[in-house]
Amino acid sequence: MKESIIKRRMQDLSEISDRRGQYTFTSFLTQAEHSEYYEIENTLPPVGVTAWGGYADAERVMLRFGCIENLGYEQAFPICCVRISPLLKKFADKLSHRDVLGAVMHLGIERQEIGDILVGEAEAYLFASDTMAEYICRELETVKHTSVRCTIVETPVSLPNTQRKTEEIQAASERIDGVISKIFRLSRSECNEFFRRGLIFVNDRAVTNHSIQLKAGDKVSVRGKGKFIFRGVIGQTRKGNLILQVEQYV
Repeated sequence: MKESIIKRRMQDLSEISDRRGQYTFTSFLTQAEHSEYYEIENTLPPVGVTAWGGYADAERVMLRFGCIENLGYEQAFPICCVRISPLLKKFADKLSHRDVLGAVMHLGIERQEIGDILVGEAEAYLFASDTMAEYICRELETVKHTSVRCTIVETPVSLPNTQRKTEEIQAASERIDGVISKIFRLSRSECNEFFRRGLIFVNDRAVTNHSIQLKAGDKVSVRGKGKFIFRGVIGQTRKGNLILQVEQYV
C-alpha cells in the first residue's frame, strides 16, 4: 500500500509539472522509495527529473520534476542545512544520529521533512525542507541532555562521515555479492540475506540479483553496513584472482 501511494504521488507531481509548466518536488525519500521511481519512470511525462539531498552522495533525497530546458528557468531545491552545536562544548554529551533524530521527531516533525543527519565530534548537520529548517532553529533547544544552538548555514565543504578511503580487495570476479562479502566481511548466506531483504542499492536502485557485475563508478549501498564506490580492476594475482579497487565511506 505504501509503495503504491509513493508511486501515485510521483505520477501526480510529474503531471502537474508537465501541465502547469512549473517545478514540483517530493518530500525526502528513503533509498527504497527513491528506487521506486525507476520502476515507473518510463510511464511518466518527459519533464526531466533531478535528485538532490543537500550534498553529494546524500542517501535521503528529494526528486524535482521539471528542468531548465523545458521550463526556461531554474529553481533550487527547498532544502536547508542546519548546524546543531552545543552551547557549552565542555559539558556536551557525545551525540548520536539517533539522539538528534529523536529530538527532532519530538518536535512533531514528520520524518519525510528531514533528510540526512551527519554527526561529528563537536557538532551535527541536518538537512531539512526549508520551512522545517526554520522551525527547527526556533524550537530545538536540547538534544539528549545537551543544550544546543541551531543555525541555517551554507553546506560545508567537508561534512562528518562523508570521507572515503581507498582500499584494494581480491575477488574471483566483479560480481556484486563477492565484492560486498569481501568489503564487509560477510559470509555468503549473510550476504544473500541482504539481497533477499532488499537492502542493497546500486546507483540508488534496489538490487536483488546477486550475480550482476559491477562497473567502474558504481555506487553501492548496503543498509546497516555502509557504502562504497567501485573503481574497477587494477590487477591480477598469481593465482588468477582479480585485484579490485574501491572507495569506502568512513
